[in-house]
Amino acid sequence: MRFKKLLASLIAAGVSAGVYAQEAAAAAPAPPVIDKADSVWMIVATALVLLMTPALALFYGGMVHRKNVLNTMMMSFITMGVVSVLWVLVGYSLAFGKSPNGFVGGLEYLWGKDISFTTPYGTQTIPAALFMLFQMKFAIITPALISGAIAERVKFGGYLLFIVLWSLIVYAPTACWVWNADGWLYKLGALDFAGGTVVHLSSGVAALALCIVLGKRKGAATVPNNITLTLLGGGLLWFGWFGFNAGSALAMNDVAIVSFLTTHLAAAIAMVSWLVAEKAVTGKMTAIGGASGLVAGLVCITPAAGFVDISGSLIIGVLAGVVCFFGIQLKHKLGYDDALDVVGVHGIGGLLGAILTGVLASPEINSAVTKVALEGGRGGLITKQLIAAGAVGVFSLVVTLALAFLVSKTVGLRADDAQEEAGLDHSYHGEDAYGSIAPNSA
Repeated sequence: MRFKKLLASLIAAGVSAGVYAQEAAAAAPAPPVIDKADSVWMIVATALVLLMTPALALFYGGMVHRKNVLNTMMMSFITMGVVSVLWVLVGYSLAFGKSPNGFVGGLEYLWGKDISFTTPYGTQTIPAALFMLFQMKFAIITPALISGAIAERVKFGGYLLFIVLWSLIVYAPTACWVWNADGWLYKLGALDFAGGTVVHLSSGVAALALCIVLGKRKGAATVPNNITLTLLGGGLLWFGWFGFNAGSALAMNDVAIVSFLTTHLAAAIAMVSWLVAEKAVTGKMTAIGGASGLVAGLVCITPAAGFVDISGSLIIGVLAGVVCFFGIQLKHKLGYDDALDVVGVHGIGGLLGAILTGVLASPEINSAVTKVALEGGRGGLITKQLIAAGAVGVFSLVVTLALAFLVSKTVGLRADDAQEEAGLDHSYHGEDAYGSIAPNSA
């Protein structure tokens, strides 16, 4: 009798264990698998983001003196070569490797090691190598943004050394802080959908630091050589930005569609609000103002694109156009020479966008993320956004000043007076942009 009871107990325990195991297996999330549709979309988005760098070259190239067009464009183009190699060998690992401290990634992906073409990245449904490629394009354009502030007066060799150091010491760590699941700002709960702090605020603050170190250009103020290039560049930036923001959903889903729509609306209304502000102050609506306004809208919506609804994107766009228009006036009052308004558009725009993300993030959009972010209340999220912006801004400012001092004391950062007078196209590249001007002409 005792044996029968014992046997029955053992059978019941086994059945219970089996049921529990089945329930646990059912409750556990299935491991991610690569989705072909998501992968195709991310290949397209990656290509769109790469397009933004030559678009930026056009945007910047149209606004400088004729004697500096090629040099200005080359400072964007060269990042596609230098940063691509740097990212695969070192940068990606520092940004997205497993971080033991939340400040910089580990070295497991060093020299391109163990970046899989066939297994997903983390919980995503795209190959790890494709995620690395997508993030590479962000790393490429960020130092290129800085170049607009220091156009027409920087040594090309010094600039190359600077972007190598800056990409590794500033960009990669801040990307780790914000986007790496081990990053301290990621764990804090700060939101940055596609790079308001990592890309725009960090580059805008770095641009300010370099303007301080380099000082003002010699001679007359910049006279744009070809505004049509700037308009073309602005239009292509708008087009490429859909990959930048909508691609940051990392899948073809509702968040990607929301991001596409909010990005477009913010750029559209920011262009209008900039022109209205410009008309009120100067009496004119300029082509450069229209192009600058749409870029300001794109910058400001970037951290918020996957977290706000239509009304939120419109509010962000209106404020972006007006605030960034007046923001670029600071260079005249404070005396720094920001050649192409990088500080006013990307620095101030990135800061504004980061804050407004906290103010306007909707629990109905991308709810898996926004509901968690808002658990501490709206004020708590805004505080986190301020902490993230402050940390990234201060870090970029301090380290950029140190790197600028280092480069200045070694290979040199500022072009000499003779090179600047002759034009940097002739001095560094031996070419003329339009093939019809003498080296010393303006």
